[in-house]
Amino acid sequence: MKPDFFKVQTALISVYDKTGILEFANELVGLGVEVFSTGGTMRYLSENGLRVHNIEELTKFPEILDGRVKTLHPNLYSGILARLDKPEHIKQMDIYGIKSIDLVVCNLYPFESTLKKFEGNYELSETELLDILEMIDIGGPSMLRASAKNFHWTLPVVNPNRYSEVAKILKENNMCIPLDYRLKLAAETFEHIAHYDITISNFFREYSKDFDQKFFQVSLPKELSLRYGENPQQKANLYGSFMKCFTKLHGKELSYNNILDIDSATRLIIEFDLPTVAIIKHTNPCGVAIGEDLVEAFKKAFATDTVSPFGGIVVTNRNVDKYFANEIHPIFLEVIIAPNFEPEALEILTKKKDRRLIKVDLPLFKNSIIKDFRSVVNGVLVQDADKWLFNSEDFKVVTKREPTDEELEAMIFAWKVVKHVKSNAIVYARKDRTIGIGAGQMSRVDSSRIAVEKAKMMGLDLNGSVVASDAFFPFPDGVIEAAKVGATAVIQPGGSIRDNEVIETANQYNIAMVFTNMRHFKH
Repeated sequence: MKPDFFKVQTALISVYDKTGILEFANELVGLGVEVFSTGGTMRYLSENGLRVHNIEELTKFPEILDGRVKTLHPNLYSGILARLDKPEHIKQMDIYGIKSIDLVVCNLYPFESTLKKFEGNYELSETELLDILEMIDIGGPSMLRASAKNFHWTLPVVNPNRYSEVAKILKENNMCIPLDYRLKLAAETFEHIAHYDITISNFFREYSKDFDQKFFQVSLPKELSLRYGENPQQKANLYGSFMKCFTKLHGKELSYNNILDIDSATRLIIEFDLPTVAIIKHTNPCGVAIGEDLVEAFKKAFATDTVSPFGGIVVTNRNVDKYFANEIHPIFLEVIIAPNFEPEALEILTKKKDRRLIKVDLPLFKNSIIKDFRSVVNGVLVQDADKWLFNSEDFKVVTKREPTDEELEAMIFAWKVVKHVKSNAIVYARKDRTIGIGAGQMSRVDSSRIAVEKAKMMGLDLNGSVVASDAFFPFPDGVIEAAKVGATAVIQPGGSIRDNEVIETANQYNIAMVFTNMRHFKH
């Protein structure tokens, strides 16, 4: 007999999440399926008037060890794993009085949701640890794995959303399940078990602290299906819980590029405490400024580059009011990100139906930055996220002239911005605003020249500005370029074999220079 024509006659139901299970079990019993069940599931079904059989009728063995052992028995697993197209399997089942299990309905102890209660803090008491360990399901994954392996003859159902679908197929197919549907549910089951196991493995890795991870393990649920990737010919999805930090209040669905820009913009804005506005284009800032209010901050940020912001992203660390909304409304912006939007601001900004308005939980976003992942051919690069700015103990003036207080304030502002500009990165700034930004060039001096040229194009005065470089100046030429346009201070990591030449050049031009001893490459 082929699986497509094999009638489902027996079912085993053992679920932690009881959602929809009473209705499904009623359907199965009504269709003449003999239902067996375990522990709490059986009590729940029985208390609601459904007559089901105890699993002990199959195992001839009681539940023991507080229910830790109830399904781990050869009579049960033989019934799940038997190939009903093999006469020798049928013969052995007859000899030992084993009943075939045609349908396994199971979901697992809530290990992942239990972990969420601890919010990533694994400084656990012994009691807390034991509570977590009790949520590691043993019998459930074993039964599901067995039934998914033998999907030709035993249908695994792990997803409660499938209950009505399975009942409908049984009714319409004379109690048979088509092979292609069996295969689909088997794949879904193995995916579910893999996610469960990876979650447990990652917990033990984090809890043990000094565990040497041999395999890169990530299992993330699909959060969004995207229309396409960076370009229309590329398929794309978003996995994980990115939107946990964000709420879309208005506008078109988010694109792949929008999501990259939103992430980059928010990583930049959390560097600032004072009212700040940043304008992002293709993950690079094209203007950042601090102001007494958002309108002032935006005007200064926009002045850095009045061309690039069109079709870009605006992010701020303050709630958007009607004044700021009126200021930015005339400009074509893809996305506006803020902690919140006042009702009057929403009324203004929602007049453009496609513009995305995104509410962000900045503290949650900041606390969620842990690791960075980058795909490479046949692999993944994993690193700690760059959460630092500089170590104050390593922050050192290396020139004869000390920076003034205002220069120092401007250098720290510029350093916060250059950290988020693609390498090679150069930022000219004052204490409250960017003046020129050069990004992503093959040589640092080219980035310097681009930053200067953009400032000149915008009619901005570079005299008295400061310069930030994300990595060391390999030659004095970058400092010479800065001196030519009137910059008075430079902040950079240091570390070049020509540091002495660079410092001497700065001294010649009376430029104050600070080494941070911390690099911020961003490829």
